[in-house]
Amino acid sequence: MTAKPGYNMKFMWMICLIAAMGGFLFGYDFLVVGGAKPFYEPYFRIVGNLTLEGWGTSSALTGCILGAVLCGMLCDKLGRKRLLLAASLLLTAAAVGTALAGNFWWYNFFRIVGGVGMGFALELAPMYIAEMAPAEKRGMFVSVNQLTIMIGVLSAQVINWLISLHDKQIPDEATAQMILQHWPDSWNVLYGWRWMFGAMVVPAFLFFLLMLIVPESVRWLVKNGRDERARRVLEKIGGVTYAQTELADIKATISAEEVATVNFRDLLDPKMLKILFIGVCLALLQQWCGMNVIFYYAADIFTAAGYGIKQTMLNIAVIGLTMVVFCVVALFTVDRVGRKKLMLLGTAALTIIYGLIGYCFKVHITGLSVVLLLLANVAFYSFTLAPVTWVLLSEIFPNRIRGAAMSISVFALWLGNFSLTFFFPSIQAHLGTAQTFWLYGGICAAGFLFVLLMIPKTEGKSLEQIERELVD
Repeated sequence: MTAKPGYNMKFMWMICLIAAMGGFLFGYDFLVVGGAKPFYEPYFRIVGNLTLEGWGTSSALTGCILGAVLCGMLCDKLGRKRLLLAASLLLTAAAVGTALAGNFWWYNFFRIVGGVGMGFALELAPMYIAEMAPAEKRGMFVSVNQLTIMIGVLSAQVINWLISLHDKQIPDEATAQMILQHWPDSWNVLYGWRWMFGAMVVPAFLFFLLMLIVPESVRWLVKNGRDERARRVLEKIGGVTYAQTELADIKATISAEEVATVNFRDLLDPKMLKILFIGVCLALLQQWCGMNVIFYYAADIFTAAGYGIKQTMLNIAVIGLTMVVFCVVALFTVDRVGRKKLMLLGTAALTIIYGLIGYCFKVHITGLSVVLLLLANVAFYSFTLAPVTWVLLSEIFPNRIRGAAMSISVFALWLGNFSLTFFFPSIQAHLGTAQTFWLYGGICAAGFLFVLLMIPKTEGKSLEQIERELVD
């Protein structure tokens, strides 16, 4: 892909990749629990207790919800950079604390601490990148954040798998219940899951060090009356003429009264409420489409499909590799094909595939067929709903309330994620695996109609142009 003359793409890639490390850390911390689950549950003696199993898997999400609330209160006041620095420190502390947890209470405490950091990183990294990137490259650069999330997910899955192989005592066909009964003092139960969580310390602290060298978001600087600093950053991105044009366009969407203020009452304006409604529904759709159940409960799903614990770990790693490969596809399609078309493709494909997965479980087809369908599901999700949702959320909100509106959408996302994750064991137990996947298929079908009727086209437009089209 050729760069537009005048853009300092080296500088843009540097700040984009550093900010996107927040996505990497989110992806790792988000998925590490899936591989650690078969071992920490026997350690804490919670196997078979659906409530505690659900809490152990989803406790970090309560921290994410808290992080989304705090981010909404602080990011328009303190800026994107400071809170990304805070996220890196919280994730570093959480990695250490979770790895050393002596009981289930402390385990969940540090998972919640890490969740706050994840909430900051997930919301601010794509917002920061969108506020810095040139319009025609914005979709690609924001999608890089999703790619690093996928790489973080893959890293967690591969590290979990490699660590699990260290324990020769547990046979491949073992389940969490069998491990509790026969191998409660095995290496993976006592130590393996701790290394899975603790491995995040190095990238988390590296993220802190690298964030010290990147500039603050230019749109936050203008919003807070620091035009000269914003001008210098814009000149470094695209030169003097680009800086003058962008600065004038940004200032045109912010009145003198709104400089250095955050007016949350603007969210109650009918036009703003419509945009906020779209953002909240997009966030909920990305979660309630059911994909995170596959990530969090992959071990349980593959066990139900007839796989042992070590085969399951390998299958989970293959899922992560599939995510990374197809997220790269998004980098080259999101600005060319467009956000709306990709979202329609994704929701339609997931609807069909969930129907087929449910059918396999209904008629007791297991093994490779289920794995291939899950991989197809992950593939479509990885270059449609996964990256495009964040691109749209980073684009549709006006400059003056972007932080607050984004925070509300992310808050809804985490509520959706928590409810999906916490209740999955109970839903699966009451409905059965087949009906559970059919339920997610129905949600994706409804999502297709929502995208078709409600989502605007945003590719190739500046954030200010999008704002004028949606608000005026």
